[in-house]
Amino acid sequence: MSLAIVLSRASVGINAPQVCIEVHLANGLPAFNLVGLAAAAVRESRDRVRSALLNSGFEFPSKRITVNLAPADLPKEGGRFDLAIAVGIIAACGLIPASALENVEFAGELALNGAIRPISGALPFNYACHQAKHTAILPTENVTEATFISGSKVLAARDLTSVFLHLSGQKRLALVQSKNTASMPSYPIDMQDILGQSSAKRALEVAAAGSHNLLFVGPPGTGKTMLAQRLITILPCMDEQQALQTATLHSIVGHPIDPAQWTQRQFRQPHHTCSAAALVGGGSNPKPGEISLAHNGVLFLDELPEFERRVLDVLREPLESGNVCISRAAGQVTFPARFQLVAAMNPSPTGSLHDGRCTSEQILKYLNKISGPFLDRIDLQIDVPKIPATQYHLEAEKDRESSEVVRERVIKASTVQLQRAGKPNGLLGANEVRTYCPLAKQEQLFLQQAVDNLGLSMRAYHRVTKVARTLADLEQSKNIQRHHLAEALSFRALDSIIRQLSQ
Repeated sequence: MSLAIVLSRASVGINAPQVCIEVHLANGLPAFNLVGLAAAAVRESRDRVRSALLNSGFEFPSKRITVNLAPADLPKEGGRFDLAIAVGIIAACGLIPASALENVEFAGELALNGAIRPISGALPFNYACHQAKHTAILPTENVTEATFISGSKVLAARDLTSVFLHLSGQKRLALVQSKNTASMPSYPIDMQDILGQSSAKRALEVAAAGSHNLLFVGPPGTGKTMLAQRLITILPCMDEQQALQTATLHSIVGHPIDPAQWTQRQFRQPHHTCSAAALVGGGSNPKPGEISLAHNGVLFLDELPEFERRVLDVLREPLESGNVCISRAAGQVTFPARFQLVAAMNPSPTGSLHDGRCTSEQILKYLNKISGPFLDRIDLQIDVPKIPATQYHLEAEKDRESSEVVRERVIKASTVQLQRAGKPNGLLGANEVRTYCPLAKQEQLFLQQAVDNLGLSMRAYHRVTKVARTLADLEQSKNIQRHHLAEALSFRALDSIIRQLSQ
């Protein structure tokens, strides 16, 4: 036949919309025309496909070849369509029966010798194929991540010749079995590594139990980074759906996914010189940024005041909504970005409030690099003081709790929250706070007076209430009590510093 139709998929955000590749061979002067809103990398596939066919032993047709990538208004980028185009040309020459192309989708970049190179976004590609009940033929290097989809049908191909032999019925490609075996992730770090800092470790446990955002404030060398890195060791395990969401985002940007650690929560630590686009995502064909790569995990911002203020302020909406919408002339792409923010900073430009090297005005100028609305979205502000050298060996190792012990308490509190509201306390909206975090009259009066004295906003009022609810859940207490509110209010270290300097 002179017309062949082959199925493939584009990459748009976390989705993989289907692309129908129509190949037509007509009489006339030899030509190879490719249409359908193809980017430069797709148009260049004409040369790759021609060389791959010739070097694989096929005769390139001396006809007028027209390849249409439908739908025509969907942008297509990358070399993922090479394999499908080559298969379409072979089928249009009559070497492959049309029935062999039914319910099969292809993706892969061709080398000039006919080998099939890996693509980015194999996981969303295979997920979409599985939803459509189609079989996916993918490069061998992509099969591992693609088989995370339970029940999916994936065939691994090393070169164009093996694909032809399979489709022509001469030698079948082996069906790769799904390997979605979620296991408890293991970490090389542990909470036992941290000496002292009991209040900071307590705040870390509260943050993990309620998915609260956290800020550590203290001089250099007090363990702020160590504390932040150990948050993922006490978080509850991701379920299968969460792990697939996170793996999909990393697949889109081409990050390798380790089957042994794919259920492990991500810990992302961008440098303070990163741009807003690097943080939230961007590009002509938008790709996920750091906040999306930290989805269901932890985003750690060290040296917080060193980030540009406008860069930090772009986090305000994702922190509330849990996703980021990137708009371009060609359309909009939305990436999930439900991350837990942990930040660390020094209390002054010199690292200490009491070294006499900075005036109050200089310290306030330094702290004012962080906008008030951004700070309002951080539930816990924790002071991390220096530990005297004489106390280094006072805390016996047996007295330091391991991450496993702390995680058990976190899971119990988290389970209570999910049963009560279907989400962690840190994600409750204003109406949900009133519903699920009620205060008795005396506790409400106490909190109102404290908020007025501290000059906190209504958003901060709600956040203190949510933290108090988490503290009550950790104690398996049905009601929020006064000591829970008092402890929640004590987690406002930066507010206290600014208030003292302003007096």
